[in-house]
Amino acid sequence: MIRYAQPADVPAIHAMIIELAEFENAPQEAEATVEQLTEALFAAEPHVFTHVAVDDGTGEVVGFALWFLNFSTWRGVHGIYLEDLYVRPAARGGGHGKALLRNLAALCVERGYARLEWWVLDDPALDPSRAFYRAMGAIAMPEWQPHRVTGDALKALAAS
Repeated sequence: MIRYAQPADVPAIHAMIIELAEFENAPQEAEATVEQLTEALFAAEPHVFTHVAVDDGTGEVVGFALWFLNFSTWRGVHGIYLEDLYVRPAARGGGHGKALLRNLAALCVERGYARLEWWVLDDPALDPSRAFYRAMGAIAMPEWQPHRVTGDALKALAAS
C-alpha cells in the first residue's frame, strides 16, 4: 500500500534516511532531525512531500519517496523532483519501489506535470538501482551535470 506520510511515520522515515546515508557511505551527512522532518512535511504550506510504502501484512512502513515540485521553463509546467527513494533491504523485491514510482508518475499525469526526475550516484554499487530505474522507463541524462553551492561557498556567494 502506498499513501501520503502521516506524522506518526516520521520516525520510520528518519530511520530510513539514516540507513540510506549509511548505504551511501555518508552517515555523517544525514543531519536532519525527526523534528525538522515533521515541520517540513506537515507545515501549514509544505514544500516537500513524502509517500510511504506500507507492508500489507505487518502495517510497517518499509519504504518512502520524498519529493518536491520543480518547474520547466521550456515546458511551462511543474514536475516532480524525487529527492530520495528508499526501500528497506528486507522489503526489496516486493514491488514497493515500483509502486512508489508508479504513484508519483500517476500524480504527474493527473496534475499535468511534465516530468518525474531524480539523480543517481555514479557508484558501481548502485548498478542494481540503475537497472531497476531503466526497467521503469527512466533514462540517464549524461549531458546534464548537477552543480551545487553549499557550506562556506554558499555563504561567500551570498555575501558577494
